[in-house]
Amino acid sequence: MAGRAATGSRRGAVLGRAVTDPSRIRNVALVGPSGAGKTTLIEALLVHTGVLSRAGTIADGTTVCDHDPAAVRQHRSVALAVAPITHDELRINLIDTPGYGDFVGELRAGLRAADAALFVVPADAASAGGIDPVTVGQWAECARVGMPRAVVIARCDHQRADIEATTAACQEAFGAGVAPLYLPLFDGGSLTGLYGLISRTPADRAPAHADDARAALVEGIIEQSEDEALMERYLAGEEIDQRTLIADLETAVVRGGFHPVIPVCASSGVGMDALLEVIAGGFPSPLERPLPKVTGIDGSPRPQLTADPNGPLAAEVVHTSADAYVGRVSLIRVFSGTLRPDTAIHVSGHHARIPEQRAGEALPEGHDEDERIAHVYTASGAELTEVDACVAGDICALTKLAGAETGDTVSAASDPLLLSCWDLPEPLFPVAVVPATRGGEDALVKALSRVVAADPALRMERNAETRQTVLWTMGEAHADVVLSRLRAAGAEVATEDVRVPLRVTLREPGRVTGRHVKQSGGHGQYAVCHVEFEPLPRGSGFQFESRVVGGAVPTQYVPSVERGIRTQLERGLGEGDAQYPVVDVRAVLVDGKAHSVDSSDAAFQTAGALALREAAAVCGTVVLEPLDEIAVTVPDEFLGTVLGDLSSRRGRVLGTDAGGDVPAGYTCVRAEVPQTELLRYAVDLRSMTSGAATFTRTFARYEPMPT
Repeated sequence: MAGRAATGSRRGAVLGRAVTDPSRIRNVALVGPSGAGKTTLIEALLVHTGVLSRAGTIADGTTVCDHDPAAVRQHRSVALAVAPITHDELRINLIDTPGYGDFVGELRAGLRAADAALFVVPADAASAGGIDPVTVGQWAECARVGMPRAVVIARCDHQRADIEATTAACQEAFGAGVAPLYLPLFDGGSLTGLYGLISRTPADRAPAHADDARAALVEGIIEQSEDEALMERYLAGEEIDQRTLIADLETAVVRGGFHPVIPVCASSGVGMDALLEVIAGGFPSPLERPLPKVTGIDGSPRPQLTADPNGPLAAEVVHTSADAYVGRVSLIRVFSGTLRPDTAIHVSGHHARIPEQRAGEALPEGHDEDERIAHVYTASGAELTEVDACVAGDICALTKLAGAETGDTVSAASDPLLLSCWDLPEPLFPVAVVPATRGGEDALVKALSRVVAADPALRMERNAETRQTVLWTMGEAHADVVLSRLRAAGAEVATEDVRVPLRVTLREPGRVTGRHVKQSGGHGQYAVCHVEFEPLPRGSGFQFESRVVGGAVPTQYVPSVERGIRTQLERGLGEGDAQYPVVDVRAVLVDGKAHSVDSSDAAFQTAGALALREAAAVCGTVVLEPLDEIAVTVPDEFLGTVLGDLSSRRGRVLGTDAGGDVPAGYTCVRAEVPQTELLRYAVDLRSMTSGAATFTRTFARYEPMPT
């Protein structure tokens, strides 16, 4: 036992029971919008299978699913949580994923750990305006990784629930392959049972439209069948037997071509057995799903993995959290081999992972460490129960892996491996953090290390030019959670405005003199240089040349003048704290004076720096701001709004594209926009398009800032 030990005989039996056969494992992610009822559904399944005595509690009274402090305060799931149950001699790992759009990184981590998904939609979705764009985006996330899915219509006891209308809305939003497997049965306006369209039970309660619904379901199943003669038999009027239909249904679900719809009511338990039947019979085991590509830690090719408990150990950290009792907890999905206690393992840093290794190209810098694990645990939310092994296909937890971060590969110390990375979302909303109190730097640094390691969608940047620590997040909600986690980790943190790194260049050509002459007893300092400066086109950098004749500036001091100018270029020009690096300038040393005793390298460096500062006064300066090229993929209904907004941000539209890789009904807008206008763009774009639009950004160049 570790942490808050599990209690209760039934729960202990579920969590502590060893699983040795990957075919008896189902890893199921619950995906859907915030408020759809995913966590409530998991708790209902825990109660239904006897793990919990009542929803929301385990034997010691703590919550089972959400243990992130930020989630508790904000009443929403913001991180992964796993809850295992047993059914029909199967171990089913239920993976709760966040539904809010800012936490797509956690969603992708959950899909990485899963082999199938229950897509949870509230039964009042149709009456609330239909399937929103964020939910459609989550469906696309599942489709992108080829995740088998079933649709769960949840919260069927809601006063505005309309199961049939919501099913129709799902069919319209998610496309072909979505079809009801069961029809709801009502008594006095309340959902009291389900009618199975394949089994036609209970026969005495068949709804009026059951035959039509069954015909549509059967045709959909047959269209997905690998038996090409089956459709001909069906069209000829032959009754297809139930066993064949079920077998073809299960195959279609595993292949991702068919998505059955099941209504459930967590409060009454209606639909729970039907849902468990779909999970057990229709969802794939780890043996039926493709595994990530694997290489040696040096990028060398390795054979493709299989979910073999006796194969090489290859696992991945899919979530990292902190427990008040045991410290860092790493949630692990084992893809190959078996993870056992008291074992030497190797942790390969995810920063070193690349999808492909090009010939002659070195691996990026990462971290690689050997560690020894003392215990292996099954996790149920925040609860840890010790087990004697975790086989390929299963999910477990390890504690006190000091160097492990979300996304890292865990393999045998004797045979270190590197799993190909999953696609991480690009965080585009910056937040600058500072210690809230004097002397709080060390605590903030430690907290940042812990929080960044746990969050795959969080990127930290220490900007040397602006002297700021910037956290790139997915949006305001994500930023709030990150700040809450930093404070929970012991840091007193505050935020400040994000500063955009500006540049300056000279406005026009000019000739100046850099003069550094001092005499204070003994050797003095003497250096005079005459320099012609001129601005260069954007991106030219700094150019230096010497046209000195006659030895006016001795040859050994010419490089000193250049070093002095370069130092001042980097130090910057401006007033007060507004010192900006100087770019795109040519300096030509044309003349000067030296002293046989008092001239030195240091003196001519100072003279060169003074020459550049004088040039700023003589030639004038222009402040340059960075521009990014952005690509906004926006539904056509919001295109005008987005174009108008870009214009208000001083954006220059480069073009619009439709078709090709752009989804139907969408347009990709390419534009150049100043970085200062993009600081809140991730939030504003989501607001003006109801979360339907996305964008990417890349640095383009610097241009003069309007005065």
